[in-house]
Amino acid sequence: MPRKLRMEYGGAIYHVMNRGDRREAIFEDDPDREIFMATLAETCGKTGWQVHAWCLMPNHFHLVVETPQPNLVVGMRWFLSTYTARYNRRHREFGHLFSGRYKSLIVDGSGNGYLKTVCDYVHLNPARAGLVRRTERLRQYRWSSWPEYLKRAGQRVGWLRVDRLLGEYRLAGDSAAGRRRLEAAVEERRRGKEDVQYAHIRRGWFLGEAKLKQELLGQMQGWLGGTYTGAERRESDEALARGILAQEMKRLGWSVAELGRRRKGDPGKVAIARRLRMETPMTLQWIAAALQMGTWTYLSNLLAQARKTKGRQKCQ
Repeated sequence: MPRKLRMEYGGAIYHVMNRGDRREAIFEDDPDREIFMATLAETCGKTGWQVHAWCLMPNHFHLVVETPQPNLVVGMRWFLSTYTARYNRRHREFGHLFSGRYKSLIVDGSGNGYLKTVCDYVHLNPARAGLVRRTERLRQYRWSSWPEYLKRAGQRVGWLRVDRLLGEYRLAGDSAAGRRRLEAAVEERRRGKEDVQYAHIRRGWFLGEAKLKQELLGQMQGWLGGTYTGAERRESDEALARGILAQEMKRLGWSVAELGRRRKGDPGKVAIARRLRMETPMTLQWIAAALQMGTWTYLSNLLAQARKTKGRQKCQ
């Protein structure tokens, strides 16, 4: 059976969800959750993602993310594989952590309430699962973005974007009074009947206006039956990486020929590789080939040595 097409375009908003393999836990304790959140922050730094909501549950997670560049697939690949590796290393495990492919639902961000519906669905998840008692406020569940929304602007994580949800709640500004109104509205929604659109969130691929859905379906028809290359992407991740590579080579005064003449472990190449790993989600294989540094395993060892050297220098 062919895999479902991943629809990507600049400015897209997605509700992303993935479960543990065989519905097993993906977090053993709070340090695991902290590692997951740190990995998400790194992913946002690499991809430019803007997060509108998140929630960590015992055996799955929810994420509402906006992608200014069409890079959901490459970003999720780095995010999930990196967290899995860190989880396995910490617990001395190996193999898959997540169950198959993640689910991604496209959300209409036109301001007509669809983002609000999805974010409420995510934020109310702990209450539906019984992780928050009826006598407790939803803010007492620590592992979601809801407590972040109720903080002052300067106290939130920098990659959480709150203005869109506040706008869909018709709150003029990010003020203390506005946040009190927001909390009251969500707590009221918590006590009411479940939104009928939640069924579309659980099982559908799109939530929004019919006009936008038809436009997306029209675009999909041109890709079905072949390989989607993302020809209309405004800026691909590979283009971003090649731009950084060209910038660094210009700074060093290197030509393409000079890059080939230099040894695989040249300190300048290592420095460029480190920047590419920090600022893009490109693979070690891609970076090793672009910099003519041999195998990806050799590059991985060089980067590990560079991190150790930098760590020792900080300690001196």
